[in-house]
Amino acid sequence: MKTLAECLILLVDDTETNLDILVDALGEDHEVAVATDGPTALALAKEQTPDLILLDIMMPGMDGYEVCRRLMADPATAETPVIFLTALTDVADKTRGFAVGGVDYVTKPFEPAEIKARARTHLSLRLARQELARQNEILEEKVRERTRELALTQDAIIEAMAGLAEYRDPETGAHIKRTRNYVRVLAEKLRAQPGYDGYFTDEIIDLLYKSAPLHDIGKVGVRDDILLKPGPLTDAEFAVMRRHTVYGRDAIQAAAKNLGDNSFLRLAQEIAYTHQERWDGTGYPQGLAGEAIPIPGRLMAIADVYDALISRRVYKAPFTHAQAVAVIRDGRGNHFDPSMVDAFLDVQETFRQIALKFTESDEERQALEHPYVA
Repeated sequence: MKTLAECLILLVDDTETNLDILVDALGEDHEVAVATDGPTALALAKEQTPDLILLDIMMPGMDGYEVCRRLMADPATAETPVIFLTALTDVADKTRGFAVGGVDYVTKPFEPAEIKARARTHLSLRLARQELARQNEILEEKVRERTRELALTQDAIIEAMAGLAEYRDPETGAHIKRTRNYVRVLAEKLRAQPGYDGYFTDEIIDLLYKSAPLHDIGKVGVRDDILLKPGPLTDAEFAVMRRHTVYGRDAIQAAAKNLGDNSFLRLAQEIAYTHQERWDGTGYPQGLAGEAIPIPGRLMAIADVYDALISRRVYKAPFTHAQAVAVIRDGRGNHFDPSMVDAFLDVQETFRQIALKFTESDEERQALEHPYVA
């Protein structure tokens, strides 16, 4: 931090005698520079950025008021305190000086002790403000760094939790990468659509992208003989599989109890619990219908079904992109939110490109590259 002795004071007066008095009073304790007119003062201030300016008002040409006004208009000197030097004692003159940005007045003839005291006071205040600003910058950087660390920690936790489902079901890894990107693309498309009332902010879209991988976290609670069964499930087995939505909600809910109200976990919980609901109310686990289904669940439903269709399973070959699009189009108004299906149809090619990017299966790639276009 700069000391008082290192502070530069710019002295501006058109009378050499006055400058001599000011230099004698302040020169031993501070760095000083002098100017005898307004233009020179402005040039020096721009070049050296003084810590304090003592400015005469009555000068030929550009008076002190105009000099001060220009100093305050320049970002480089706008924070530099200006003490007016004047023989004027009228209240209106002083008021005008404060109006253009001055912080104090010293009346001529000068009293050296007063000059020193006022200069020391305003320099101390300036140094204190500068130190406070520096500390605020340090604090803000620490907050930004902590925020970055928390974001990285959150992402790592998401990946770890989503990885649990992947270990149980090897098909889940690529599915997670694809579906989170589908969700983001669909949300971006919907953000300008009527009926969502500004729901899809940048923050919400980012949280949806981050929380989408947890939609099937509840599968860790499903028995292997059902989760990994190489064929269609029986009704009884499917009833057990359906519980993965509840298991996922409960796992995320348990984490939320420890972390309090958290928008990320709230969205993740909605996705895990409601992505198997259907627009017509025939889904599970609650049988919600229409707009009673949370928006994140409705988004995830389209992303999840599209990806399940274009993916190879032990009991089925991958659908072509056109076939998958046709299934979702046919589900408009019964399985899926109609407005979201319309948005999906507009961005279907982006979905296909995402699927191609994150597939390692030649069979799936061939299906996605099938020449028939939806």
